[in-house]
Amino acid sequence: MALWTATEAAAATGGKTQGDWQATGVSIDSRSLERGDLFVALKDQRDGHEFVAAALEKGAAAALVSHRPEGVDADAPLLIVPDVQAALEALGRAARQRCQARVVAITGSVGKTSTKDMLRTVLAGQGRVHASEQSLNNHWGVPLTLARMPADSQFAIFEIGMNHPGEITPLSRLVRPHVALITTVAEAHMAAFADIGEIARAKAEVFAGIEPGGTAILNLDIASFDILADAAKAKAARIITFGQDKAADYRLDALRQHASATSVDANLGGTEALFKIMAPGRHLAMNAMAVLACVAAVGGDLTLATLDLGQWQPPAGRGQRHLIRLDRTEPELSLELIDDAYNANPASMAAAFEVLAGSQPVDCIGRIRRGRRIAFLTDMLELGPDEAARHAALAELPDLLAVDMVHLAGPLMKHLYASLPMEIQGEWHADARELAVRVHKLLDAGDVVLVKGSKGSRAALVVDAIKKLSQAVGEA
Repeated sequence: MALWTATEAAAATGGKTQGDWQATGVSIDSRSLERGDLFVALKDQRDGHEFVAAALEKGAAAALVSHRPEGVDADAPLLIVPDVQAALEALGRAARQRCQARVVAITGSVGKTSTKDMLRTVLAGQGRVHASEQSLNNHWGVPLTLARMPADSQFAIFEIGMNHPGEITPLSRLVRPHVALITTVAEAHMAAFADIGEIARAKAEVFAGIEPGGTAILNLDIASFDILADAAKAKAARIITFGQDKAADYRLDALRQHASATSVDANLGGTEALFKIMAPGRHLAMNAMAVLACVAAVGGDLTLATLDLGQWQPPAGRGQRHLIRLDRTEPELSLELIDDAYNANPASMAAAFEVLAGSQPVDCIGRIRRGRRIAFLTDMLELGPDEAARHAALAELPDLLAVDMVHLAGPLMKHLYASLPMEIQGEWHADARELAVRVHKLLDAGDVVLVKGSKGSRAALVVDAIKKLSQAVGEA
């Protein structure tokens, strides 16, 4: 079924179309493009017009361009517009206009992607769901996700991110959510903000485009709640709260963390509930409370949603767990890897340390008789002028006391290295690559290993090195 016809896309963008084509998808990357996609020639690190010929050769239905690129036939299927970015936004705006889905926008300093994926999982059993792929949450990712939205979607979930003030407002106005969720406000992207209050006000921009009668969902536990609530009151018809605070509408009453799951006792708008998430972590339980508030706000079935929470698993780089076999002939000689390498700030570090502290290493199976909790950490980025102090302050987190050894990489993590107690102070290296080549010397069977850091500090290199110790044979 066509997502866009040439006529529809031309009407949406005001462009001039060549050929009578139909597109079944929308792509901005010729490498991952699928046959039938409309290729959008955006300018980023390179000009997408350089890849139009390759995209058409690969089977693109047409290309959205500002001019016919060199090497492209005069009769090639093109949609020619003055500005490709503006046309992509127009395409997204048209997709939103023609779709009757209940729309949710999610932002926050921590947990956006995990919460979005969790909500997609629980709504999938209740209707046709469209959601952002990966972390497509910026000035091109949001309109791209809109442009990909099928007209018959019943629920739509959009992740909206930001690095500076004013970035969320135009994206919220594109998405026009019926429900806007802020997961939390924490110290992230501090280079662009004077204090956490400024971050809260920037996150509250998600209410700028909320539909009349819409709902704001807020974390009642955080210090900046009042800032968010004041902003929400100016735009939203109602506010639903979640958290551990006794006054929260969706309240987390108790939780029990297991090796590979979290059991939660909750009060959902006055109804007691018990549910399970198949991953450990208080922060994931809090995400689940926000998800259930969203389900109620879009008119979903809460009972079914609590059952389907058990189907959700963390995505790669966001707490996904792997069993790493260190010996092919003796399966018990293995370690557990917690891959949390996608991003990091002080709040998410604290949550990750809590998960590691609650893990259960296995004794008496490795060279070292006692299984250990080990952390491999790389720099947290975009924390502003106090970045050195924020790294050093991680040593004060109480759950770090349960960690047996901490290995570090990066110039900023050197400040944490200097602050760690001697008994858990492992190795420090200048960058993640240097640390990665050491993992085979630093790990043993029975260990539980956390890898965490910002994407830009390349913590994923350490994850890859640990996986290469053997095949990852499944999620723990």
